[in-house]
Amino acid sequence: MTRMKSIGAAFAAILLSSVAAHAGDVRIMWYSDGGEGAVIKDLLARFSKANPDVNVILDEVSYDVVKEQLPVQLEAGKGPDIARVTNLKAQAQHWLDLRPLLADAKYWDDNFGAQADWMRPDGSNAITGFMTQLTLTGGFVNKTLFEQAGVEIPGPKATWDDWAAAAKKVADSQKVFAMAIDRSGHRVSGPNISYGANYIAADGKPAPIDQGSKEFLSRFVKWNEEGIVNKDVWVSAAGTTYRAAAEDFINGGLAYYYSGSWQLSGFAQKIGDSFDWVMAGSPCGTVACTGMQGGAGLVAVKYTKNPKDVAKVMDYLAGADVQKEFAERSLFIPAHKGVAAGQMDFKTDNPHVKAALKAFVESAAQTAAPAMKLPGWKWSDAYYSAIVARISQVIAGEMKLDDAYARIDEDIKAKVGAN
Repeated sequence: MTRMKSIGAAFAAILLSSVAAHAGDVRIMWYSDGGEGAVIKDLLARFSKANPDVNVILDEVSYDVVKEQLPVQLEAGKGPDIARVTNLKAQAQHWLDLRPLLADAKYWDDNFGAQADWMRPDGSNAITGFMTQLTLTGGFVNKTLFEQAGVEIPGPKATWDDWAAAAKKVADSQKVFAMAIDRSGHRVSGPNISYGANYIAADGKPAPIDQGSKEFLSRFVKWNEEGIVNKDVWVSAAGTTYRAAAEDFINGGLAYYYSGSWQLSGFAQKIGDSFDWVMAGSPCGTVACTGMQGGAGLVAVKYTKNPKDVAKVMDYLAGADVQKEFAERSLFIPAHKGVAAGQMDFKTDNPHVKAALKAFVESAAQTAAPAMKLPGWKWSDAYYSAIVARISQVIAGEMKLDDAYARIDEDIKAKVGAN
């Protein structure tokens, strides 16, 4: 009998205590940023109907479960059969090489090859999964608030300082927060690189935090202290816990929000016609105006008891028709080369979303070279985690900024030394 089951994030701890699938099961750990969970359930239901011998179980969990609890399971040689994750390279030793199990490995190389190295061990030609979407960070503007305040929206070459000044004028006029950036080391890395940061040393290991990073991070801390940035986003969680500011923007409480393209589905559903908004690219630093490319990968876990069934599910989900429908309904930029090259019919009548999708595609061309290297770099997550943990402590008043820089370097060295 075929079944498909979804569980809420509230039951994540119970799930992860016994997450390994039994013979005949293919268990998928899935998190969602917007409405993509409903889409994947739909697509998997069709697979289950056509393949009654494969028992697919979809476990929907929060992103924090994937980020913080899944790695513990993987280190113990356990986990789901398939997982949707963003920390791809650093955990690549846990992914299953699907190449000998797939119906047509060349199809995967042709259509997913550009990002394949993001999710496999260095020097390997393994096929471990595919990107469910390509993402790009960028800024969202509450156009209605800017208009009501009589403040002109900064132009395409505006700097972070320009945006902070303009957003503060709006905030003072409209009694909202000027800016917010997701509580994420990844999210501040584009701005860091725009000021000249480079995380990767000549030997491929992490470089000490440099002046480029300090140029932006010092600004960011100052803006939090001055109330320009919504301080609660970074101090309301501990350690490396992710905290988005999407709801603050959706509720009309932010003039400017720096996040990324994965928010579009949620904005389409929740903002509606409450206010006008636009995507405004990435502000400029002293050397670039770059965002960060990336995305979430759907990967096979090598501890599965059912590798052939896992490959069958992955082959289905990687199919061009399925990929096209998933991207169009989820409002995602497709990672499938063939689909991306064709005509896309995004399932939205929202003009703000359509314009934002176009703007994100155009902004991708401005991605700086150091930012392009990070998705496939083994130590990216170690760098991101150290930044978010220590800068949060500075914003909370628990640590001086210079001490935080030293601790960031120490945290990263410890992570490198442990591997």
